[in-house]
Amino acid sequence: MADPIFEAARILGERIRARRAELGISQENLDARSGVHWSYLGQVERGQRNPSLRNLLRIAAGLDIDLGELVRGLPAPPEQDDDGGGEGEPARRPRRG
Repeated sequence: MADPIFEAARILGERIRARRAELGISQENLDARSGVHWSYLGQVERGQRNPSLRNLLRIAAGLDIDLGELVRGLPAPPEQDDDGGGEGEPARRPRRG
């Protein structure tokens, strides 16, 4: 079974590429519209990068699409048991002294 993070990145990239094609714009054009470098966009489209929320918002704006449409239904990562937190609790870093 594929890792959900990698699967989500792949699907997200496909959606971004499809929307860009629908608009008839190149990665360079999307760079100009979003402020996200075209080479980074290529990596996102290939599922090789996990973009930050800031970059996702910029890409969505450049594609004139709601971010929710790009991320809707993406697989969530599984809960991790080794994070030091209890079930359902976020992991916390130990305090420094």
